[in-house]
Amino acid sequence: MNDVSTFRLYLLRALYLLISVGLAFTIWPQIIHHPTPWPLWHGVGCSLLGAISLLAFVGIRYPLKMLPILFLELIWKSIWLIAVALPLWSAGQVDADNLETAQNCLMGIIVPLVIPWRYVWINYVKMRGDRWR
Repeated sequence: MNDVSTFRLYLLRALYLLISVGLAFTIWPQIIHHPTPWPLWHGVGCSLLGAISLLAFVGIRYPLKMLPILFLELIWKSIWLIAVALPLWSAGQVDADNLETAQNCLMGIIVPLVIPWRYVWINYVKMRGDRWR
């Protein structure tokens, strides 16, 4: 009942690979080579995305154990699109940087298509939580 098809496992691995390689080419050069100090939230964002890229790399080996990384991807992108992009778009104030970020976040539409939702239901919703004592 908890089985996930081999095809779905390969889809998950491909998604983790896409995330880790994509962020490796876009975020890690910024992390390694930044000649001036970053503004606070730019540094926080790059650090967070760098961590996600490393954990997504682990997901290639352990695709089911690393599902929370995909949950994080889905949730943060959804929040950003709803709380930041949508109000800017509604007000006609989308600049080039926000447009690029919105396009990147919209690529996240593949995340819910790849997640094995039955497995998630059985192992994250129906299963008893860990004991408190």
